[in-house]
Amino acid sequence: MDKPKTAECSYTHSDYQPPADAPRPVFYRPPAGGGLAVRVAVFESSEPSVRPVAAQAGQGPGAWYVYQCATPGVRDALYRPPVWIPDAAPGVQAPAPDPAALAEQARNQLRLVGPRIDMNPVGDQLVRLPTWLWLDPAGWAPMSATAAAGGVSVTAVATPVQVTWSLGDGATVTCTGPGTPFPPGADPASASPDCGYTYRNRSLDAPGGTFAVTATVRWDVSWRGAGQTGVFPGLTTVSTAAARVIDVPALTTGGG
Repeated sequence: MDKPKTAECSYTHSDYQPPADAPRPVFYRPPAGGGLAVRVAVFESSEPSVRPVAAQAGQGPGAWYVYQCATPGVRDALYRPPVWIPDAAPGVQAPAPDPAALAEQARNQLRLVGPRIDMNPVGDQLVRLPTWLWLDPAGWAPMSATAAAGGVSVTAVATPVQVTWSLGDGATVTCTGPGTPFPPGADPASASPDCGYTYRNRSLDAPGGTFAVTATVRWDVSWRGAGQTGVFPGLTTVSTAAARVIDVPALTTGGG
């Protein structure tokens, strides 16, 4: 079944003239913010976009507007009376868009993706041997999005600042950066300088034989534009991986 299309309905300019014996039509005075909002009239509940108030209709420069639906086969289910909208005064300009509102739009356009999880040893982790934890450096970078309207643009920037690792055995580790990749040829028994963990129990006794590892990254979000700045509550992304932890006595205890 096709998804119903949203109806396009709005007040439109009209040559309507009120009958002489009809009730006095209503008059619309545009709000100080300017502009008319167009709301959907068929597939979602809404009130009239134009809010009329009592006044002298038809006097001075202006025009009548009637509510019409442009979508074929669609009629408005509510009666919305014609309204008289006066012309804007000469030299009056619409106010500039609100930078904070544009910032909200920009933040909603951010498409954050959790960076890929990397661990060393590659493959199985070993009980009592240090595990290095790090995230793909390419994914640990600021992300931005911009919203613009009326000649005003605002950019929101999300910056990764912290990652909390859940190692699957009940332990957690918090790191202030993405972690350091394991250097080729380094001592396998060496510990990561900034983000690592040492398993004490094997995962073969856990359901599925592996530990579910998650890395939750916290992103700080700020915005700038139109000479203003601000911040939003932080966002988070979650990356996941499965770690199999095994016992290798000759490596983990030094036995022969």
